Amino acid sequence: MIAHLGDRERKFLYPEDRRLAFIFKPYVWVILAVVFIAPVTIAWIQYLVSGLPADPSLNFPPEKISGPRGFPAWIRIAHWANFLFLTLIIRSGLSILMDHPRLYFNAGCRLNSEWLRFTPVKVPKDKIWTAKDDARYISPVIGLPGYRHSVGLARNWHFLAVPFFILNGVIFVILLFTTNQWERLVPRSWQIIPDSWKVFVHYVTFNFPFEPNGFFYYNALQQLAYFAVIFIMAPLAILTGLAMSPAIDSRFHWYPRLFGNRQAARSVHFLVMIAYVAFIIVHVTLVVATGFSRNMNHIIFGTNNLSNTGLLIGIFIILFVTWLCYAALWISWHRPRSLQRTQKGFNETLWKHSMNLFKPRVHYTSKHISPYFWPNGNMPASDKWKQLAATHFKDYKLKVGGLVENPAEFSIDELKAMAEEETITLHHCIQGWSGIAEWKGIPLTKIIEKVKPLKEVQAVAFYSFGEGLYGGIYYDTHSIENCKEPGSILAWEMNYQPLSIIHGAPLRLRIENQLGYKMVKWIESIEFITSPKTIGKGFGGKNEDDEYFDLVANI
Repeated sequence: MIAHLGDRERKFLYPEDRRLAFIFKPYVWVILAVVFIAPVTIAWIQYLVSGLPADPSLNFPPEKISGPRGFPAWIRIAHWANFLFLTLIIRSGLSILMDHPRLYFNAGCRLNSEWLRFTPVKVPKDKIWTAKDDARYISPVIGLPGYRHSVGLARNWHFLAVPFFILNGVIFVILLFTTNQWERLVPRSWQIIPDSWKVFVHYVTFNFPFEPNGFFYYNALQQLAYFAVIFIMAPLAILTGLAMSPAIDSRFHWYPRLFGNRQAARSVHFLVMIAYVAFIIVHVTLVVATGFSRNMNHIIFGTNNLSNTGLLIGIFIILFVTWLCYAALWISWHRPRSLQRTQKGFNETLWKHSMNLFKPRVHYTSKHISPYFWPNGNMPASDKWKQLAATHFKDYKLKVGGLVENPAEFSIDELKAMAEEETITLHHCIQGWSGIAEWKGIPLTKIIEKVKPLKEVQAVAFYSFGEGLYGGIYYDTHSIENCKEPGSILAWEMNYQPLSIIHGAPLRLRIENQLGYKMVKWIESIEFITSPKTIGKGFGGKNEDDEYFDLVANI
């Protein structure tokens, strides 16, 4: 699948070390035991001491049920559409996760504070270990598009599928409550809790309860599970996803705190995915075990008979979705630019007219500063940068040009004399990690005022001394409107110290409503341009050109 790529790309995408691990903190094992083992143990004790509880489903034979019967076409269509969208979302989500294979409950991603990691590698203390180094390979059988460092392509699939998943869910819920189908899913009595426990005891002790015909109604545990999937898990997945948006976090600081912080939201987002996978496994198992042909006729034709026609068509749909997954993989590596353009055309305008309108606000204080801030990016290898670094950038000059009335060069001291602004912000990396730090630098508005861009200027390009992942000068672009946002600065200070070499000296960009890769480090020069299409490969930045990242990166 990636054989057509160059040697350098294959080296990064398909590394020699492809090990994965599942390493929990000890306290997580205790929680898992309480959540999963304790209920099963209690159920077995009840069974051995008191016998099986009465099966509540026996009180509701189908002929006595007055609620909805059967599954109308809109439920059947929504069911299979949801199957496709969830498949794309879960598989692309796994690829995104592996670009930073650690989960935390603290916003600063402190070293060794992750509650779960998927990498066997501990962060070495005797060398620079970047977030890019920490990424792991994932098989394309599991992840979309799989491999390593493919987070840009994975995000394209994720954000193409998510709007349709939400739309499908909204239509489903509207139709649910404008018909009597809600009665099948929404509990109307707290009696469902003890009844669900009774059914659970039957299942876990391998004394399967009376299985009601789903064409007429679900047992208490089934009803509770379907209610949770639709009205708890789906909204939670959406809300925690939004809590990872830099545009939302930088403007509505209270919102991520609903889940604890950004990283806690990311952890909950992952746990919801696990809950979906577990539900799908149990759901499919029970569909097969309780009358495969009849159940498939329910959800294919909306009929209640034992014909094998629904089963055959259902198998065909599953095979078709499998083929679509392969097609998505093929598109990812043979038509990645088309995929990038499609996602851009679908979402970029929406984001520009929604999230990108949010104005960042200062919120954090020095007490929030993270004790660790992941380094990232390829350190500059140019002799020019090394010579400047050797003299602590005493001779450094920031070059500012392009379509401006007053091209100029500024030393660090000259920039400091023009203006200073200090912010303490949460950094959002596209890989998933975050960190809170103090930054001091010059507001970009002051540079804009000094050089006077021409009226046709729509974007600003920031060039680095460093290289991109696959080589070539690293750069990125921002709209000139974003450069004028509050907190948009060129920083020479981090955490009350001169900006370190590893974190971007002499200058690094901070634009707080965007993801971290847009905040160029080791800045050499700035160019005012008419459009991102006029430089590089025309997609707005080195990661956009080579790794198919988003141009507008606020989610």
